[in-house]
Order: sequence, then C-alpha cells, then structure tokens
Amino acid sequence: MTTVRIYDAGQDRVLEVDKIQKSDEEWAKILTEEQHEITTRKGTEVPGTCLFEQVHEAGIFRCIRCDTDLFRSSTKFDSGTGWPSYNEPVSQLNLAEQPDLSLGRVRTEVLCARCDAHLGHVFDDGPPPTGKRYCINGLAIRFVPESKL
Repeated sequence: MTTVRIYDAGQDRVLEVDKIQKSDEEWAKILTEEQHEITTRKGTEVPGTCLFEQVHEAGIFRCIRCDTDLFRSSTKFDSGTGWPSYNEPVSQLNLAEQPDLSLGRVRTEVLCARCDAHLGHVFDDGPPPTGKRYCINGLAIRFVPESKL
C-alpha cells in the first residue's frame, strides 16, 4: 500500500491505494514501445517532441502507467529544455525521488510513487515560489482536462 493525493471534483483527497507491481513483460503489453522504454527502462524522449506546451487549459497530468495524479497544469512552465516542466507536483506523496548517477553526473530521478514509473528528473533551477524544475518525459504522462475529472 502507498498513500497518494488525488484531485477529485475540485477537491484534494488523500487515499491509501495498492502499490502497482508488474513485470517488464506485463508493462510491455500495455504500453507503447516508447512509453515502455521511458517508464520501465529509464529512457528519455527526444526533446521538443512532446506537444504539452500547447496545453493551456486547467487539468491534471497523470502517470501513463497507473493514472496517479502528478502535476496540475497551473504549475507547468516553459523551461526552454524541450521537455514538459513543472515547478510543483500535486503532492510529494505521489512522487518518489532517488539519486541518478548516470551520464557521469549526479541528478535526482523522479518516479511515480504508486507504480515506480520513471518520469524524468528534478532540478533546483526552476521558477519561484518553489525553485524546482520537474523535467518530465511527455510520454510518461497524459493530460486530463478539469472538465473530465
């Protein structure tokens, strides 16, 4: 079990939910090849290929694997990196962070707390008020307009 915060009908609620665990083969059956490569094998998409910069309506970005609420559209900003960027998650409960020593430098990897999907990385060079930049792979998330929550 894990605790997550969801945005439901305009209200935040904290819920205890089952942790989702699937094998690599199970994830491969339900995700596209690119989604699987990113979320399961810690890949990344080509910068500038995600169209989330064009999303300007209110809503929530959710995990592509388990549908956990991750980021509100109001926290999205243009970081100039080519990846969707957010300055704050829906809740720290919904994310897990761990050191990433790949590429010869120290970074902080961001994962979905419910299903352990690799989402991207977080950096300390974002805008106020948090100073955070959650640099997220667009193929690891999906957008749900507020009218459909």
